[in-house]
Amino acid sequence: MKIKSILVKSIAVTALSVTGLVAANNNTNTAQAAIVENDTAVVTVKNVSDNAITVYNSYKNPEATGQTLASNTSWKVIKTAYDAKGHKWYDLGKNQWVRAKYVTRGYHTQAAVTQAPVQHQTQTENTNSAATTTVANNTNTQTTTSTVSVSEASAKEWIAGRESGGSYGASNGQYVGKYQLSASYLNGDYSAANQERVADNYVKGRYGSWTAAKAFWQANGWY
Repeated sequence: MKIKSILVKSIAVTALSVTGLVAANNNTNTAQAAIVENDTAVVTVKNVSDNAITVYNSYKNPEATGQTLASNTSWKVIKTAYDAKGHKWYDLGKNQWVRAKYVTRGYHTQAAVTQAPVQHQTQTENTNSAATTTVANNTNTQTTTSTVSVSEASAKEWIAGRESGGSYGASNGQYVGKYQLSASYLNGDYSAANQERVADNYVKGRYGSWTAAKAFWQANGWY
């Protein structure tokens, strides 16, 4: 009887130990689904069989957004994350996620001349004409002049209207201001002047021009 009792207890202890291991394993898997520090600022889509990769709305429970990114196009990275299975993902802004295995870190060497999202398109208008932007703050109103064409200024205002209604104080989660930039881009300075400056740099680096950014927005509903 004692032997049987000891054997039963041993089996029970073993069962509990196995259960504990499974629970620990599940906890480990859950912990892997997390945002981590970015390991790159830009990624480029690899040459893939369908010449495009799918964009998803999340890395945790991904669902296709209906958008795709063409091979060899380059994109700025907002966040890096791992899902519960250990797969790596990149957020390209506004929860537009792609699997890391379909992209490479850095710019494609030919992206600036072969792909629309990052190319510097030839402008047919007079690029020496100046557009004036009036920036208001709590104490005064200042006017800044940037050397962009009239059509560039028009495209810029068009995007601002769609993103925020033209309000520097607009916010939507991590996206803030007139151009709904990621807060990380603004580096804690949410002033109107900095929003204008950062927005210009962002669009120039990603699309080459505001008119190209507007065209992308019209095709995809974001920029």
